Amino acid sequence: MATQERQHDDLRTVFTPAAAERVGVEVECGVVDPDTGRAAPYRGPNGVLAVLRAVLAEWGGEALYDAGELAGVRLADGGLLGFEHGGQIEYSAAPAADVVTAVTTVRDVLERLSELARRFGLALLPGAHLPFNRIETVDWVPLARGRLLRAHFADLGPAGSGGAEILALSTCTQVHLDYLSEEDFTAKLRMQAAASPVVTALFVNSPLHNGRLDGLLSRRSWNWTRTDPARCGLVTPALSGAAGFDDLTEWVLDKPMVFYRDGTDQLRRAPERPFASLLRDGFDDGSLPDLGHWDAHLSQIWTHVRVRRTLELRAADGPAYPHLAAVPALWAGLSYDPVARSDAWRLTGHYTAGQQRAAMAQIPRTGLDTRLGPDRVRDLAAELVRLARRGLAARVAAGRESPRVLEYLDPLDEVLATDRTFAQQCAHRWRTDLRGDPRRYVAAYRV
Repeated sequence: MATQERQHDDLRTVFTPAAAERVGVEVECGVVDPDTGRAAPYRGPNGVLAVLRAVLAEWGGEALYDAGELAGVRLADGGLLGFEHGGQIEYSAAPAADVVTAVTTVRDVLERLSELARRFGLALLPGAHLPFNRIETVDWVPLARGRLLRAHFADLGPAGSGGAEILALSTCTQVHLDYLSEEDFTAKLRMQAAASPVVTALFVNSPLHNGRLDGLLSRRSWNWTRTDPARCGLVTPALSGAAGFDDLTEWVLDKPMVFYRDGTDQLRRAPERPFASLLRDGFDDGSLPDLGHWDAHLSQIWTHVRVRRTLELRAADGPAYPHLAAVPALWAGLSYDPVARSDAWRLTGHYTAGQQRAAMAQIPRTGLDTRLGPDRVRDLAAELVRLARRGLAARVAAGRESPRVLEYLDPLDEVLATDRTFAQQCAHRWRTDLRGDPRRYVAAYRV
């Protein structure tokens, strides 16, 4: 028993409160041919690998390798540029003290990267899903974990049928927020978990797939419902308010790993046993997991809120480039003001896990017209935006944010006032001024 308690205490160390509340932003972009809108190849003189090599040569930084290939560049300011599995480029900015600084840094880097990509005849395309590709045309980046993940999703059958598209075609804007204590962790996580389906509906923005409007408002969210139900979607303990370090540890201990790094530094498929079982009995090669394996296991949980050393908010589709600041502004306003956070939990925390799952199954098609339990998601979204604006205003008054941050929520007010989501706006443009033309689409939405 004493050994198990020590193990449990060791695992808790991954939940490390921060000294201050910062804002981290990640933006994934497709790197596409501006005429066809299709993703650039991995190799070749005009491939994404050539673009990343140019970043390293011209901007400097630390080269990061995977399977012997350049896979990322750690920039001098601590930011990171790296590949996703289908050749998307993700920029993860170093955490900033406020939303405006974080967004300004992201925009500066993405605009520099866009100019560099132009020299290779390519365009940088944010959003939520590569609109002119299908899975059969993907030029996979040779990331070591990619082969294992694709095999894992294939083994799940229909429950994993969206996983390959998530890897290869999905793009996103994600936010990392801090927690200052276990009590603060609980208050933030439970609200974020409860509010995530409403945020998903508010940001739907992937109506195009393979150049067609297929009836979905969010191809990305639909794929997440078909990726791995055991690892995706709801943080179920948090919905009941049970969201302390021990609660999350026990919840994750009950889930199997997908892959692990063995003693020879090779990635291998993990046994289909809960992590708690691995702690007792070891991997199939006889080795025992350590804290590095536990940290890797946490990274293999893809819920709306991913819990590690920060709270990673993943529910929203990536908006078009002019509106990307709305994602961190909404989450920071709701999370970093205690009054807004408490009110948002009271608004959304009473829905059951079953009601949340039912809503998430409908949101990819119905967006803000979805019902969460008996309530209209549109009404809940309007209240969340109001609370976030109030929370940001309180931070402005306290000197923690620039007044400019309040403008970042304006696109969400427009969505609610016009009753047209980003996806519906995009679909309308596709039928009208873009004339169903990939070249016009890329010109309209590129960085």
